[in-house]
Amino acid sequence: MPRLLIVHHTPSPSTQAMFEAVLSGAKHPDIEGVDVVRRPALGATVPDVLDADGYLLGTPANLGYMSGALKHFFDTVYYPCLDSTRGRPFGFFVHGNDDTAGTVRGIESITTGLGWERAASPVLVTGEPGNEELKACFELGGTLAATLMA
Repeated sequence: MPRLLIVHHTPSPSTQAMFEAVLSGAKHPDIEGVDVVRRPALGATVPDVLDADGYLLGTPANLGYMSGALKHFFDTVYYPCLDSTRGRPFGFFVHGNDDTAGTVRGIESITTGLGWERAASPVLVTGEPGNEELKACFELGGTLAATLMA
């Protein structure tokens, strides 16, 4: 069964709400035959990444960059997973109070190095996520899971 790994750092109510919407979309009843696994960024391991067929990443934008927890995740898995995970689909969501550009640049740089293929546009939210942003997160989760379903 294909596996979608959701790696997240969701310390605020806004990032937590986005994560819950992503998870709900990924586990929608219309999505069949996909195992959805979620791990906090500080708990995700090399075997988690190697066992997954696709990835969904979530982080706040902290001081113009991804959270230290998500960066630690990438630092931990980058070289052990570099050759084995090329071409796998991924997506991501970012919440920032003012700006998400540096975070997006960092995630795209690292995932490009890993050779992961972006399967959906990222969901980028500044300020409080509203219904439209949470719907976009739901769709992001569903899109990644459905990509693995095929």
